[in-house]
Amino acid sequence: MRKSFTAVSALLLLAGSAFAEDVSNLNPGITTSELLATAPVHWVSVEQIEASLEGEAPMAVGFDVDDTVLYSSPCFYYGKMKYSPASEEYLGMDAFWTDIHTNNCDQYSIPKEVARKLIDMHTARGDEIFFITGRTRGSGGETLTGAIKKAFGIEKMNDVVFTASSENKVEFLKDHKLKIYYGDADSDMKAALAAGIRPIRVMRAQNSTYKPEPKNGKFGEEVIANSTN
Repeated sequence: MRKSFTAVSALLLLAGSAFAEDVSNLNPGITTSELLATAPVHWVSVEQIEASLEGEAPMAVGFDVDDTVLYSSPCFYYGKMKYSPASEEYLGMDAFWTDIHTNNCDQYSIPKEVARKLIDMHTARGDEIFFITGRTRGSGGETLTGAIKKAFGIEKMNDVVFTASSENKVEFLKDHKLKIYYGDADSDMKAALAAGIRPIRVMRAQNSTYKPEPKNGKFGEEVIANSTN
């Protein structure tokens, strides 16, 4: 009996040792130094942005579209699979842009909740809102304006501005005297800075098809916390 008990005890100790080793591998832990070794980012909330505008007269503000107000990866994935599965060539094809705009692919794009909060806040302030995209319009017209208007319940909305280049975007920001520009890409932040206006970063969802991921806060811009959705 004693031999049996000893054998069982040994097995339990061995199993316990193995379990402890597995747990250690699954939970490597982190030192305080590692935890604090993060890039200094100027995090803000929508509420803090609103508070910073208190007392300011109504102004013109701009939003990038893809990954800023709409999670539109389904449209771009569809286009890639249809027109150039092995490359990004589809982005330069008129057939792709005409396809997604005339066939209203953006009805399948998901509105981002952070964009809804921002749009509602600026609408309540009486600000004029522009949606500015680097997309190509395509030869068949566009349905993006209608998709955004419906998704966010905007009663009166300017048509989406298609710039197709960073230079054109900067020119538009300057010409229309925008004060704030929201975007997810580094190019959005650079455009705002080049135009001399306030850049605010909306974080891109990790499962976006737009790679590589941008460096949030790279230019010292404000970054909206919890803004991937």
